[in-house]
Amino acid sequence: MKLPDHIREEYPFAQNSLSVELDGLNYVDEGDGNPVVMFHGNPTWSFYYRNLIKSLRPEMRCLALDHMGCGLSDKPQDYPYTLKQHITNAVAWIEYLKLETFDLVVHDWGGAIGMGVAKAMPEKIRKLVILNTAAFFVPRIPLRIQICRIPFLGDLIVRGCNGFAGPAVRMAVKKPLSSAEKVGYLYPYNSWKNRVANLRFVQDIPTKSGQETYEVVAGIEAFLPQLTSREILIGWGLKDFCFNQVFLDRWKAIFPNAEVHAYEQSGHYILDDEREDLIERIRSFLIP
Repeated sequence: MKLPDHIREEYPFAQNSLSVELDGLNYVDEGDGNPVVMFHGNPTWSFYYRNLIKSLRPEMRCLALDHMGCGLSDKPQDYPYTLKQHITNAVAWIEYLKLETFDLVVHDWGGAIGMGVAKAMPEKIRKLVILNTAAFFVPRIPLRIQICRIPFLGDLIVRGCNGFAGPAVRMAVKKPLSSAEKVGYLYPYNSWKNRVANLRFVQDIPTKSGQETYEVVAGIEAFLPQLTSREILIGWGLKDFCFNQVFLDRWKAIFPNAEVHAYEQSGHYILDDEREDLIERIRSFLIP
């Protein structure tokens, strides 16, 4: 998918694509220096990290993948859109880039994907930045997300009416996005066909033992304490209807020595709501 010029004003990055097994995956590769890898969630794409990339690229190599079905990556209709597959793709991407070590930034589904990558290659992980996410079993699924999991009805809401990505540009922030930013977030998800991964992510939320993704999450959750020796920063918007205080408390219990910055008046898209303060704190953390 090609990006129109008017969106590139917000997202002025070159498009990069992989070949062979990972044909169709798009990623950002900006700047030089120590690499920092960023994984987005649903229904965002690497656009979510645009301001962080702009801040870090003068001194770091910023790498942000668009998961298959997301952002500027291809959107095949018959594809295994599962956590396991997204982790497999991410690991192959990092191997393709030949990264020896890297810092890791995760948000939303990017938490499970990124921590799955860390589990696969723990020796490569330096510092961690954790933003409104989970990599463990969730205590509940909000009703508005449960509704999107109902067969046929979920298809109509998420793919037909854009009832997941569309409302997110309003509900996931407490400080309104500009019109250009809203267009940027939604551009890749502009049709029934292009919203396939939005729905598949929702359908892949694990709820019971025996599901493939349930077992993958169980393995990641058991692995997390092995990262306690890393330097970790947690940035959290407390007005997140999904990833609320319960999730933050869980991360703090897993990583008691983490540097924590919680924002009472910010929402799920924390890098938008706190684009100045939090991004500067992340920059200071990654570039001491």
